[in-house]
Amino acid sequence: MNPLNKKIGIIGGGQLGKMMILDAKRLGFKVVTLDPTEDCPSHSISDTHIVASFHDKEAYKTLAESVDVITYEFEHIDADLLIELEEAGHVVYPTASSLKIIQNKFTQKSLLREKGIEMPDFIKVDSLEDLKAAGMKFGYPYMLKATTGGYDGKGNAVVKNEDDIENQYNVLGGGKVDLMAEKFLNFSKEISVLACRGIDGEITVYPVAENIHKDSILDETIVPAEMTDESQKKAMKMAHDVMEIFEGVGMFCTEMFLDDEGGIYLNEVAPRPHNSGHYTIEATISSQYEQHIRAITGLPLGDVNLISPVVMRNILGSGQAGVSLVTGIEETYKNPRVKVHIYGKASSKPGRKMGHLTVVGNDINQVRKEANEAYHSIKIIGGDK
Repeated sequence: MNPLNKKIGIIGGGQLGKMMILDAKRLGFKVVTLDPTEDCPSHSISDTHIVASFHDKEAYKTLAESVDVITYEFEHIDADLLIELEEAGHVVYPTASSLKIIQNKFTQKSLLREKGIEMPDFIKVDSLEDLKAAGMKFGYPYMLKATTGGYDGKGNAVVKNEDDIENQYNVLGGGKVDLMAEKFLNFSKEISVLACRGIDGEITVYPVAENIHKDSILDETIVPAEMTDESQKKAMKMAHDVMEIFEGVGMFCTEMFLDDEGGIYLNEVAPRPHNSGHYTIEATISSQYEQHIRAITGLPLGDVNLISPVVMRNILGSGQAGVSLVTGIEETYKNPRVKVHIYGKASSKPGRKMGHLTVVGNDINQVRKEANEAYHSIKIIGGDK
């Protein structure tokens, strides 16, 4: 079958799905989206939009029967239904079995630790007594994490001392969700590396990105990351090794920590294009979205070399919640090197990811300055109508 004749199904119609579709449509692919929100960002550019829950078995079946390959833009979907589709002969990339492992942080990290990937030590915890034992093992502070469902810092808590155990245990459900405890790592930087694997096993690894978070949400990505060549090689090798372990097809993002001695430690893995990879649209020869579409349809992978240093800033909703209103775009675009991406979400609320901007240039310090100026010029707020 000619790869360009394949029809692609995407579970999730948010900004990552939208950006996948933009590259898919450039190559002429037909795309079917499954998302419960009628006016999701992907709606206007999908050939077909199945409006249904992410746990609707019949909707998954309808999607599978209308496409040649299924992919997804985020992890919190029904992996068991995807496994059933695979068993029925449908193609899912990344594989449903990989997703099933990665969805649970404990099973994800257990497999990766078994395969020799460096990471902070961790244990499963089921009770207050287990949390006290974690304090004895790791000392304080340590991290307490829900094993499933967390994102943007949700599902994580820092246990500061023994007196803080019961409070943080209750913050994370008080025993209603599975938990794990993880040794607290004094890191110097949070970094991430994108990697992509084709159906034939070809792997490409993107440059190391340095990520700065505010309130546990990614605020700024800087590429190249300021770190030694040796540490960069370690980080890129870890991302490559993760791809081999999962035998993934498509984009994966490996989030990592860098310590003061140049050591690299895994944080977690996302089997999809990633927020920290938005910079690739303007700054690499093949963006993460194009590369993902190439991979899942069997096309040869593209070059991922960095064209220019780059900074990406997330644009979050601010002000009140309400109908999305973009302000300051004219001022922002007075700098011709700024690229703004508006996701098209109908409603804005404080802290919601509504868009991003990138600036490229030869001097990374100047690029950061210009990106910061642009970031403070543009706002997405909630209006009344």
